[in-house]
Amino acid sequence: MLDTRELGRRPGSQRQVSRTEWAPTGLTIDMLGVPEDSELALDLRLEAVMEGVLVTGTVRVQVEGQCVRCLGGLDDSLVVDLLELYAYDDHGVEDDDVSQLEGDLIDLQPAVRDAVVLALPFNPTCRPDCPGLCPSCGARLADDPGHTHAEEVDPRWVVLHQMVAEADQGKPAHPGPEKE
Repeated sequence: MLDTRELGRRPGSQRQVSRTEWAPTGLTIDMLGVPEDSELALDLRLEAVMEGVLVTGTVRVQVEGQCVRCLGGLDDSLVVDLLELYAYDDHGVEDDDVSQLEGDLIDLQPAVRDAVVLALPFNPTCRPDCPGLCPSCGARLADDPGHTHAEEVDPRWVVLHQMVAEADQGKPAHPGPEKE
C-alpha cells in the first residue's frame, strides 16, 4: 500500500517512490514465474491529476522456470513498465477498468500482478537459438551438437533391408529353388 497524503490532491504535484516489496503467490504462467517471496524492486512516480493519482514506473523481478525447447532451467530478471490511474473515491468515476483509491492509500498488488504476468514470455527459451531435445532419445542437443542416430528403418521394411544388405555383400538375395 502506498500513501498519497503528501500529494494533497493538487494536480501536478508528484513524488518519487523507490522500494522493495515481496512477491505474492501466483505471479506465474505454465513454464515461468516469479518465485514466491522474492524481491520486487519498485521505482515509481506518483502524480496527482484531476481524476486521482497516476502511478508510472517500473517493476524489476527475478523469474525462474524452464526452457520450452530443452527443458533446461531458466533464471533471469525482467523489467516491467507500470502505468495505472487510481481514481479518488469521491470523484464519481464508475468505470470498472479504473482502480480506486482506498481513502488515501493505493493497493498496487493487482496492477503489479497484471503487468508482471502479462510480460512473462509464453514460450520462454534459454537462448534464442536453443536446439531443443533429440526427438528419438531426448538428449539435450545444446550439450551434444554432433548428436546423431543411425537411420531408423520402418519395421514394415526390415526384411527388405536385410535382403538388400545381403545382396550388397555378395550373398544371394533369395535362395530360390535348388537346381539339380
